[in-house]
Amino acid sequence: MRTRATDLFGIEYPIFAFSHCRDVVAAVSRAGGLGVLGALYFTPEELETELAWLDANTGGRPYGVDVVMPATYEGGGLGDADDLVGRLQGMIPAGHRTFLEDLLAEHGVEPSTESAGRVLLGWTDQTARPQVDVALKHPIALLANALGPPPADVVALAHEHGVKVAGLASNARHARKQVDVGVDIIVAQGTEAGGHTGDVATMVLIPEVVDAVGADTIVLAAGGIGRGRQVAAGLALGADGAWTGSIWLTVEEADTPERALPKLLAATSRDTVRSRAWTGKPARFLKTAWTEAWESERSPGYLPMPLQFMLVADALPRIARSGDGELVTFPVGQIVGSMKAVRPAAQVVYDLMSEYVEAIERLTAITEG
Repeated sequence: MRTRATDLFGIEYPIFAFSHCRDVVAAVSRAGGLGVLGALYFTPEELETELAWLDANTGGRPYGVDVVMPATYEGGGLGDADDLVGRLQGMIPAGHRTFLEDLLAEHGVEPSTESAGRVLLGWTDQTARPQVDVALKHPIALLANALGPPPADVVALAHEHGVKVAGLASNARHARKQVDVGVDIIVAQGTEAGGHTGDVATMVLIPEVVDAVGADTIVLAAGGIGRGRQVAAGLALGADGAWTGSIWLTVEEADTPERALPKLLAATSRDTVRSRAWTGKPARFLKTAWTEAWESERSPGYLPMPLQFMLVADALPRIARSGDGELVTFPVGQIVGSMKAVRPAAQVVYDLMSEYVEAIERLTAITEG
């Protein structure tokens, strides 16, 4: 199968797979797609280890790295990374801390003796740039940015290393901003997607973005794509491939937390909610007692990025290992309703393409009839 995306990266299938798990990334790349490692939660030293492993385990196939360099965030002018954490911590209101601890206690989550020392990894320009520097020391094929247009100098630096740059966009205006800074690929992500997402549906968004950026820019369809028929629909709307994420949470290679996996497998497409309860920006998660509490009348409200995540970061591992399980949530898109079995990542790739071919054959029969 050939599209401009497959030709650009020398891959067999136009399937791009975002995952924080290196095993998933490697498996998808070996299967003919392009795995993209989410760098957000890694220190530069840890990212170096992950990428060295990928260099050795992708069979020479291309892979990418995804960073988070938000265009705007609280505390953007508070100095370098060494000073930033302490100053931002001081901006979190005491009332928010009290609300969080009361919520955890209500659900039997044990107090913590640990320090949330990783709360700011990758969430700011200062903390993401070291990740970019590490990534560009490796033979990556793609550097993606998940929140807003990446800095123009980062795009230029990637291009100097022969690396293509992708940017996620949730509306046509954002897509044009990405193109203006030199981004090569636009990931048009509809509201059905997991994690940070906008409010325009994928079916509406893709043709709007394709028209907005022009014929010279490759567009990948994202948001609610986990079936071959949906890949075919994305290409029919003008995209050159599919950017997928949620469907890799339930593959055999994934490192999805043990308490979250059963919830993902049991969920329907109506069991997600778009909320600011994790990072301060709208993101789609499993609907649980966690999201309901932050939406309730007693909630103190959300804090801007990155303060909201700094507030809750220490609570997340505590929730994962203790309590009644009602607070356990996870970023996931509406495609979760189709994620009913644990399969190898390679099988997911092949199933996507098999159903894609069936969809194309069906449409061909209709048009020829």
